[in-house]
Amino acid sequence: MKPIYKFLIVSLLTVNISFAQNVIKGKIFDSTTKEPVVGASVKLDGTNFGTTTSVNGQFSFETNQKVSKITISSIGFETQVVDCQDNKPLSVSLEPSVENLQQVVVTANREASLRTQSPVAISKLSPTLINDTKATNMYEIINKTPGVVMVNLGNEQHMMSIRQPMGTNPYFLYMEDGLPIRPMGVFNHNALLEMNTFVTSSIEVVKGPASSLYGPEAVGGAINVITQRPTSVSTARVGVQFDSYGYKRIQFGAGAIIGKLGVYLGGYVTKQRESWMTNSDFDKQSFMGKLEYTFNDKTRLIGAISYIDYNSQSGGGGDSISYYSRSYTSVANFAYRRALATRARISLEHTWNNDAQTTITPYYRDNSLGQNPNYTIIWKQGASTATSQINDNSFTSYGVSAQHSQHFSFLKTNLLVGGIYDYSTNPYYAYLINLSAQLRPDGKSVEKYTVSKEEPTNFLSKYDAKIYNTGIYTQIGFEPLQNLRFSLGLRYDRMAFDYVNYLAKTASGEYFSGTKEYSQVTPKIGFTYDLGHGKGFYANYSKGFSPPALTAIFRKRPTPAANGDLFYYNLEPAHFDNYEVGGWASLLNNKIYIDYAFYQMDGQNELLSIKQPDNSTDYQSVGKTLHRGVEYGITYKPNAQWLIRFGGTNAVHRFMEFTLSNKASDVLQNVNGKDMPQAPKWIANTEVTYKPTWLKNYRVSIEWQRISSWYQNQINTVSYDDTGAFGAKGVSFLNFRTGYQWKSIELYLNVMNLTNELYATNATRGNNATDRTTYTPAAPRTFVVGFQYNFVGKK
Repeated sequence: MKPIYKFLIVSLLTVNISFAQNVIKGKIFDSTTKEPVVGASVKLDGTNFGTTTSVNGQFSFETNQKVSKITISSIGFETQVVDCQDNKPLSVSLEPSVENLQQVVVTANREASLRTQSPVAISKLSPTLINDTKATNMYEIINKTPGVVMVNLGNEQHMMSIRQPMGTNPYFLYMEDGLPIRPMGVFNHNALLEMNTFVTSSIEVVKGPASSLYGPEAVGGAINVITQRPTSVSTARVGVQFDSYGYKRIQFGAGAIIGKLGVYLGGYVTKQRESWMTNSDFDKQSFMGKLEYTFNDKTRLIGAISYIDYNSQSGGGGDSISYYSRSYTSVANFAYRRALATRARISLEHTWNNDAQTTITPYYRDNSLGQNPNYTIIWKQGASTATSQINDNSFTSYGVSAQHSQHFSFLKTNLLVGGIYDYSTNPYYAYLINLSAQLRPDGKSVEKYTVSKEEPTNFLSKYDAKIYNTGIYTQIGFEPLQNLRFSLGLRYDRMAFDYVNYLAKTASGEYFSGTKEYSQVTPKIGFTYDLGHGKGFYANYSKGFSPPALTAIFRKRPTPAANGDLFYYNLEPAHFDNYEVGGWASLLNNKIYIDYAFYQMDGQNELLSIKQPDNSTDYQSVGKTLHRGVEYGITYKPNAQWLIRFGGTNAVHRFMEFTLSNKASDVLQNVNGKDMPQAPKWIANTEVTYKPTWLKNYRVSIEWQRISSWYQNQINTVSYDDTGAFGAKGVSFLNFRTGYQWKSIELYLNVMNLTNELYATNATRGNNATDRTTYTPAAPRTFVVGFQYNFVGKK
């Protein structure tokens, strides 16, 4: 071969080798949930060259450099440096970071954004926290949120307090994956019992009005339960859980992503018999399925369905005799609550480019709630008879939600526009039942009620409604100066409904029918300023708006109104103005993290249920109210083994302009300047967790829940101030948790109410001198034991 040919062959081989491409590819997932980590940065170690992960946590890029290591980082996770070998696909699990300020949240802005770029008070309950809690009830998780109390009424029934007194008013929005689980106008304070705790991946809680993004009812706050996604690697969990008072649960979950298709299925079956409280048996079946299909790197289809079947006895509270004697007996062994709920949705997500994304989500809900509630019992002191009711509140919804986000380089602007339309049918009825009352010896309270007769044709309320809810919103964020980011939001909502009231007739004898409408524009303006070094602050102004629930509008008045109305047709919406400043800081080389907020929320026309002498209630709108407080959360991690979390709120909730009316005696009473009932001034939750490095996968924690005393009625004549743990007045108790995982087998023990304190989760009384307190007792010391098998496939 001639030298020239040899030279050409060698040159071509050299060129080919020098331009050979190394392909770096793999998948990144959360070590706790095994869900894909979206948007993780993958770079050649020591360089800025690389890519980010897709919606399925996958990445791929080419380089002609010799690659030995890559650096993987994502907000909310520990950074990892990973070895690369011979172009083999990588499978990397990222450990969640304890740092809780630079988290990615979706509820604050309706899309993924940094916590520190969101001018609202928002808390994220992480997958690690949820997994370590091993909750039997949602309140065990929610109450770890600074400034929040989910009041446990037994068997997953609850009330709520977020910048509001503990109560049942429709000032809180409950969502599943960003969609409300109920239509506006059909609020139920027990709605979170329709959630599936076992497939909950994380929970985000927005405190204060979020009406500019999520519409009415998001006044005190919004709770967004984010469900489990399909897992990057094949997973399966099967377990059992039981307690020392007859509670049993079987739970399961499994998921995988195979090619373009991802799937997750999970749920549990619960049964409780002969528990510590009489008349507290209950059953619940809860299942969730989710499918994700990725057409390409720009388009994804997500389908999800949830099903809940809940059936519970509901004995309710008792008087002081049964409470302080710890007899734990129900006064109403006939009361029950039955809920059936199905929710389904299909979301089409399309990413047009790096700066634009559109999501369209049609959805369906079918829900029925039938109950014989103990709180509707009407009894006059000394009488041997009483009345109550059986009611059914059902709805079927068809809706669609659409949203588009657009990013611009100018001032780092982000524009969000969207809308929602929801059509729901809502039939409702409540009919009378007659009770016999077994009196205590003094004749001033009842030991037990029994049903003497049902009157299914004697309706207390009956109507059909067709509800049309429409919402249009926009939000824009921009940075006029470096580190200063403004957020402006605006939303228009309209709730209209056609109705037929079967308890009222026109002059011609036809059932009374008509149309009613509520509408409102709610703005929000806020900003964040990043001071650097993990510190910053924010401020915002926002408005809240909540129309009355339909069950309130069509309820018969105890006595006719001045204009002769027998119903509450003229109830006005409640309005709120919220002013807020807050901030965040990391200290001691990121070992301490602080999040805080100061707020004042001024209310008008808040709707109250005023207890009458016969235990019936009358709806009255308050002229003006004041809600003012400070919320704070502190996380301290001195080393890899210890974690200390503390959160709380100090607040006042007060009547500013309100004249209380007693319909039975026509007595008017000015309560201006008095505290609202069920409004503790201090709420706190703290937890110390130890995970020793010398015993991997072992954990132990102790939690303290504190709720200070509160007034039981509007006139502030009596308060709940029992003594709890550490001699504190009000509610004060400890919870203990420990667990250990050996290979795939996990064992855990929770001891709830560790020191066996006697305390009430709810204590209320009317405004009359003869009224007696009704107590809802908390469970005595309870041992919860669990076993779970966790399978993780090959990475």
